[in-house]
Amino acid sequence: MNSKTKTYVISKNIDQHLVGISNAYQFTARFFKEVFKPPFHFREIVHQSFEIGLKSLALITVTGFIIGIVFTKQSRPSLEDFGATSWLPSLIGIAIVRALGPLVTALICAGKVGSSIGAELSSMKVTEQIEAMEVSAINPFKYLVVTRVIATTLTIPVLSLYCICVGLFGSYINVHAEEATGIISFFKNAFTAISFLDLFSSLAKSIVFGFTIGVVGCYKGFNATQGTRGVGKAANQAVVLAMFLVFLEEIIIVQVSNWIRYF
Repeated sequence: MNSKTKTYVISKNIDQHLVGISNAYQFTARFFKEVFKPPFHFREIVHQSFEIGLKSLALITVTGFIIGIVFTKQSRPSLEDFGATSWLPSLIGIAIVRALGPLVTALICAGKVGSSIGAELSSMKVTEQIEAMEVSAINPFKYLVVTRVIATTLTIPVLSLYCICVGLFGSYINVHAEEATGIISFFKNAFTAISFLDLFSSLAKSIVFGFTIGVVGCYKGFNATQGTRGVGKAANQAVVLAMFLVFLEEIIIVQVSNWIRYF
């Protein structure tokens, strides 16, 4: 491969990435245009919210509980070295509320919900069901995309709150087994170090994560190509891209919240 061919390939890849970013921006902008226009498919939003919550609830319960126990067990020896075991509930509360709860929930939903949305919409795309909806005078973007993005944006914060509660309960089980601490005393100490800004940033992250997972899954599924092969490709790309954006948004929101905290 000569230098001209290499330059052409690099230029083509850059063009494809820029076109992809432009298409994603237009897709997101179209969502904000359509979301305020009637008809409003409330029944489909409720159905999708139920599906998202139900499919993710069991895994979030197990994962949140295990994280609470494991993080507590790993943190205890370090605090014992400094004689600060009494600060363990506060440490666990800060860690789970600020970071672990929303992030773990978002990653689980990116894997389960994002792939499910991407595979469902891409299969409808390659089998021309979306085109059939247009022929039937149904706005497929409004019915398929807007409802799912709203559902993920509303449901994932609720799942994040549930994950936080389960994680704290798992931590309490470990603390109670070691020190016989009462549940009221544990949760009182856990929430002592948590401020309103921590709760607000946690909620904001969950909303942003939910919106991102919904948009990425719908975008990849709605624009799938290459026939049935594109179904698996769309599902895989939805998971990878959603997880990458979740980590990127986590870094940005944490930095912004830290700036606000200093002021």
